[in-house]
Amino acid sequence: MKNIFTTAVLLSILICACKKEKPIDNNQPDTYGKIEFKFFHKVDGLPLVTDTLKYINEAGNLYEVNEIQYFISDVVLHRADGSFYNINQWQDIHYVDTDIPATQTWNVFDKIPDGNYSGISFTFGINAQKNQSFMFVNPPESFMFWPDVLGGGYHYMKLNGKWQDPQQQIRFFNFHLGIGQIYGAQDTIYVHNHFQVNLPNSAFTLADKETKTIGIIMNIENWFKSPNIYDHNFWGGDIMENQDAMQAASENGHDVFSVDFGCCNK
Repeated sequence: MKNIFTTAVLLSILICACKKEKPIDNNQPDTYGKIEFKFFHKVDGLPLVTDTLKYINEAGNLYEVNEIQYFISDVVLHRADGSFYNINQWQDIHYVDTDIPATQTWNVFDKIPDGNYSGISFTFGINAQKNQSFMFVNPPESFMFWPDVLGGGYHYMKLNGKWQDPQQQIRFFNFHLGIGQIYGAQDTIYVHNHFQVNLPNSAFTLADKETKTIGIIMNIENWFKSPNIYDHNFWGGDIMENQDAMQAASENGHDVFSVDFGCCNK
C-alpha cells in the first residue's frame, strides 16, 4: 500500500513539473479588447520599393523585389504567467499580399481577454495538419496552391524578383517556400518547412474595449543573411524542388519579422 501511495505522489510531482503553458478559458470574456495587425515590408529599415533594381544582399547580389505573398497562422498571445490565447475564431490563417493593400490589415475577429501579454508568436506558413489542398477555393489565396506532386497544400510564401548575375544579365528569381522533397530510390519524403516566429519585444497591454494596433514588419534583407548567406548565383531562380535551398531560407526566417506598436502614429 505504501508503495502505491509513493508512486502516486511521484506521478503527481512529475505531472506538475511537466506542465507547460495553459490556454486561457475565454470563450466569452467579460472584459476584452480587439487586435488589429498591420503588415509592413522593409529593406534595411526603409519601406520596400518594388520593381527597382536597387538592393544588394549579403552575398553581393544586386536585386529587386516585384511582389510578396505569404501566409501567417496559429497566432498565439502569451502571458507572463504561462497562459496564452490562440487566435482561432472564424479565421486563424491570414494571407498577405504586397499588391493587395486590403490584405495588409488583419482585423482579428476574436474578443481578446484584456490584460498584460508578454509576447506574440505565430507560424510562418501553414502547419502540416492544416495545409491541405483545395482548402482555399477563391483567389487570391487559391493562387498559392502547391502542386500535389510536390506535397500539395499551399505555398508559405512567394517572393518574386530579379537579380543581376555575374555576366550582368538580369534574371528572374522565385524565392518560394513550401513543402520540400527528399527523393529516394523508392519513396519521396516530404519536408514541412513552416516555422515558428517569436516576435522580439512584443509585450503589450490590452485594456477593456480597446483596439490595439500592432505592426508586423517583414525585414526582407534578413531572408538572405543569417545564419545562411543566400546567393542567387548559387541557388538559381527556382527553388520549389530544392529542399536544401528552402531549408536555408527557412532557417534565415528566424529574425525576418519584428514588431512596431507605433506604426500608425508615423
